Amino acid sequence: VSSRAPEPLRAAVSSAWTQHPALRASDARRAAASARLDAARQPLHNPSLDLVYDREGTDRTNTFGLSMPLDINGKRRARADAATSRVMQSNAEAHVTRRNFVRSWLENWAEWQTADARVRVGERRLQLLGRFQDLAKTQFAAGDISGLERDLAQLSRAEAQAEQARLLAERAQAEAALRALGSNPEAVASLDVGEMALPVAKLTDADVDRLPDVQAAYAAADAAARDIDVAKRNRLGDPVVGFNTGRLRLPGGVSDTVLGVSVSIPLNIRNGYRAEVRAAQAEADVARAEAEQVRLAFASNQTRAAESYRAAKSAWDDWQDSRGTDVERRASLLERSWREGELSTTDYLLQLSQTLDTQQAGAALQAQVWKAYVEYLDAADQLERWVGLESSP
Repeated sequence: VSSRAPEPLRAAVSSAWTQHPALRASDARRAAASARLDAARQPLHNPSLDLVYDREGTDRTNTFGLSMPLDINGKRRARADAATSRVMQSNAEAHVTRRNFVRSWLENWAEWQTADARVRVGERRLQLLGRFQDLAKTQFAAGDISGLERDLAQLSRAEAQAEQARLLAERAQAEAALRALGSNPEAVASLDVGEMALPVAKLTDADVDRLPDVQAAYAAADAAARDIDVAKRNRLGDPVVGFNTGRLRLPGGVSDTVLGVSVSIPLNIRNGYRAEVRAAQAEADVARAEAEQVRLAFASNQTRAAESYRAAKSAWDDWQDSRGTDVERRASLLERSWREGELSTTDYLLQLSQTLDTQQAGAALQAQVWKAYVEYLDAADQLERWVGLESSP
């Protein structure tokens, strides 16, 4: 796997990521998980202040006291452990968000490059067919070709104009997608995907368990498992302990000090809260199964990504080595053969169209091999390191 992307590409991706709302949303989710952890670590109960005034005949009693439930069942610790797992989950999901952004940016950038290349091919098609139309008019005036052939040249150029309008719309759509990811196409126009040498694919042996998607899935499963302990401990009531003191005033000015201690124990008789525990266990089972499914999918994806990249790169290398993809050379040969009468107008237009279509297919193939390389880096857990974001937020 190539160690680093070119510096301009790394700078473009980094700039887009630091300015994108996805980063702020990811940071906010991590901050929320951290705040919930701080909340879970706080004492579970606050004391209550009790003020009592009692009048019974001529007797007067004034007391005040404090009472507070006691967490003797470890609820605070269980909730803190569950919140810690949620923090780990949010960190892993933030990693997934960043990785997905990098992959989406690179793929959309390649799409824009391809759309721009296809527009340039279309412009060249218009130039060649415009020249051919002028030549056809000259040849018709000289009586060398028929009116039908002259009209065919005009129709071919009109068709090329309609096709060019479609290509321009596709480029505008690709440009909008790139702008949505925080990049100005003009700012990255100097980056050329075709100038980047891509390495030979190798079967990756990256640890599947280190992939961000797998880590996020197992973090969610761990958090769900800890929620079971929270649900179990919530079944246990917290006793309320209190004390009070005051003065008892009797007739004749006699008074005495009053002291009291109370203990209240909740009795979970009508509702034992077992359903909540069963629900937490079921949710933990779902999360564990989903994590195993994610791991299985990414493990099988590694070999496929390497094989897909190898096939796409082989096709791209063959295309580059083919002499038939030299548009300018073939266009000159075709025009000379037509003027010398070796090709009919129909054959000339057909072969010119095939030549230009081949170049259009080459641009699409270039985007395909680039996307396959991005997927290959992703499967090998090298994508973020490749663009220099492995240590960013």
